[in-house]
Amino acid sequence: MNDSVLKFYDEIAEDYHLIFVDWNQAISQQGEVLDKVIRSKLDISTPHHISLLDCSCGIGTQAIGLAKYGYNVSATDLSPASVKRAAEEAVSRGVNINFGVADFRSLDKDVSGSFDIVLSADNAIPHLLTDGDLNKAFENIHTKLNQNGLLLVTIRDYDALVKEKLTTTQPRVFDEGKRIVFQVWDWAGDGKTYTTNQFIVQEINGEWVTKHNRTEYRALLREDINEALSATGFKDIEWHLPADSGYYQPIVTARKF
Repeated sequence: MNDSVLKFYDEIAEDYHLIFVDWNQAISQQGEVLDKVIRSKLDISTPHHISLLDCSCGIGTQAIGLAKYGYNVSATDLSPASVKRAAEEAVSRGVNINFGVADFRSLDKDVSGSFDIVLSADNAIPHLLTDGDLNKAFENIHTKLNQNGLLLVTIRDYDALVKEKLTTTQPRVFDEGKRIVFQVWDWAGDGKTYTTNQFIVQEINGEWVTKHNRTEYRALLREDINEALSATGFKDIEWHLPADSGYYQPIVTARKF
């Protein structure tokens, strides 16, 4: 993971909600789907007794959604600007979440306590560009889980994407044509990593304003994730694809036994 990741999320924190057609709806919908996946893996009588760490919380989409379902949520992110905004959004929505700044490669030092669930959503794990960093992150997550604890990770469907090598996403047009969101992907020569150029184009007071942010990702295949999870001690690894889960990205769950 390089410096572009921190720069990307610090710079986009103020505007991150604009990549959604309706961010409030996304909070509710993602919270609902993730709650169902969690309940399919854990015997939960009441979420209030379940501790959950969102270790790449961004501006709080999943952390807020799950806190609304009653989970005892803590949330961390590498980006101080994102954490600051997430904390403000949580307060405005009346949910209690413990926030902090932390790198998921050093959770053992940065975060106290242990949790029943650790979550990393929105394609955060593929920012880890080397096997060493990927294993380090999963090792740290493993240490933060209670015995029988559950890990949830959501990432893009790279098994499909690496075959197509798309160079741009379909532009999404919102607000009656006044907001356009799309990405341009610059693939590295080896086809294993790429730079995402995120564009948000808005008409503001009669003028068109373009905001551009960029960061790097690794096209992690499901077998790559499976191998790293197994190597760091996780068991019961299972993939939940969008057609079955209703979530917008594939979800992998794994357990610490």
